Amino acid sequence: MKQKLLAFVFRVLRLVRRVGAYGRGHLMVFAALWRRSVQFRVTVSTLALSSAVVFVLGMVLQNQIITRLMDTKRQAAVAQTLQVVATAEGELVGLSDQDALPDRLQNVLKKITSASSDDQGSGTSAAGAFEPVLTAGGTGSPDSAGPIWKVPEGLERFAEANQVAYQTHTVEDAGTRTTYLVVGAPVASTGRPIQLYLLFPMTAEQNTVSTVQNTLLVGGLVLLMLLAGISNIVTRQVVRPVRSAAAAAARFAGGELDERLPVAGEDDLSRLAVSYNEMAASIQRQIRQLEEFGTLQRRFTSDVSHELRTPLTTVRMAADVLHASREQFPAGLARSTELLVDELDRFEALLGDLLEISRLDAGVEELAAELIDIRPIAQRAVEQVRVIAGNAGSPVELELPEEEVAAEIDARRVERILRNLLANAVDHSEGRPVRLTVGANEHAVAITVRDYGVGLRPGEADLVFNRFWRADPSRNRRTGGTGLGLAISHEDARLHGGQLEAWGAPGAGACFRLTLPRRQGEPFEEYPLPLMPPDGAAVNGQASVGSGADYSIVVADLPKEDVR
Repeated sequence: MKQKLLAFVFRVLRLVRRVGAYGRGHLMVFAALWRRSVQFRVTVSTLALSSAVVFVLGMVLQNQIITRLMDTKRQAAVAQTLQVVATAEGELVGLSDQDALPDRLQNVLKKITSASSDDQGSGTSAAGAFEPVLTAGGTGSPDSAGPIWKVPEGLERFAEANQVAYQTHTVEDAGTRTTYLVVGAPVASTGRPIQLYLLFPMTAEQNTVSTVQNTLLVGGLVLLMLLAGISNIVTRQVVRPVRSAAAAAARFAGGELDERLPVAGEDDLSRLAVSYNEMAASIQRQIRQLEEFGTLQRRFTSDVSHELRTPLTTVRMAADVLHASREQFPAGLARSTELLVDELDRFEALLGDLLEISRLDAGVEELAAELIDIRPIAQRAVEQVRVIAGNAGSPVELELPEEEVAAEIDARRVERILRNLLANAVDHSEGRPVRLTVGANEHAVAITVRDYGVGLRPGEADLVFNRFWRADPSRNRRTGGTGLGLAISHEDARLHGGQLEAWGAPGAGACFRLTLPRRQGEPFEEYPLPLMPPDGAAVNGQASVGSGADYSIVVADLPKEDVR
């Protein structure tokens, strides 16, 4: 028995959980529609408020109708009762104690019924059909005629006190419940206390009330449906232009600058469409101007770089001749020759970076990706900066995984990124070690370059990828960079579909992380290596973290100092 009870309880609990889950699901759908659709909110709100108004009006109308029916019924019943009392008093005049009271009362009831039949037909009256009752002693008295058991006791007390009273009373007869309006009055023509009761059935009034209720219910439902449909249609007239405007704005934001809204009429929505079209046209003009300016800027940069190559080649040839004969010059002149060659090298690198950045801005660069192991690329980048690191007194440490780390990359661009990051780290390491770490997971490859030099102040991590930006312009340069290396590296990472990010803290050094997908076009969510190194957690409150920023190229007035 207990097992059956437990099984039943478990079934009930499962059913409750299913019902709860079903209700929660529909509630979530309702909440989502409520948040996203103005039309749904307006329709539901109108339906809810209209339901409340219809309910209140229906209750008021129903109460008014019921009250009016009851008042009419009561007035007619009391008037009819007084008429019947007059008839009974005339029949009971001269009644003595020796008379057989029950027989006399029965004769009076027959007389009342006969008189009422003659006047109205079939025992009916202005108040409707009724059942008469005469009694000389209450419910338990044998001196009664008619269904005295249907008369309520409370009404008997008023009639016995010589008062005309009425009461609505429901009785059950042969399994059928019937409601009566019972009116009682004393019969004063005899020496004995006799009461007359008339029982008026309320069946017709109940049928009338039911009809009214059904009519109000059906009419209210129809009215609510009509209101819901009307509110839906009216709201749709307002929402459709708004949705069209939202869709047009989305297409405009997606690059379709010629997108405009149709204007029909002179209402508020039409004025909104006109304002939107004017705004879109203004934005389109400004974007076109910016595009033309950017095109001219890139063309100017490219043309200047190309035009400078010819005189630079001539100057380079002359400088090489002077540099080859520097031993024949005085010491000061020989040193000037060496400085001239060094600056020409830097000038050539700057021109090459300007051409590269102009091609990246123009979007003409293509990614020559192939599946290749990244470890040899990292080793080559380290070897290329080994001499610079030795001169700066900053050893370069290389941490590579033992297994192959293959990815679809452009080896030339990745090597350039690592070379720029390593040269930047050596230049700012203040003679401390620089560590390059390679890591990988199923979807991505990450390379971090960590130095322990001056670091980055808060907010500078987003600026290091800007062109020609320097953290400290007064600091002496070592590697003689052009100021475009990190900007080009950031664009190379973007071409791969990857990310180049920076972390740093004052006095705790900096860390740059390059993350690339192992397969082109495949997104990644997890990073194989952390951006903030484990030893940087202690200074995390003063750290600066960034992932690159938008920037604009500066051509004129190039700085002579190295920039980070």
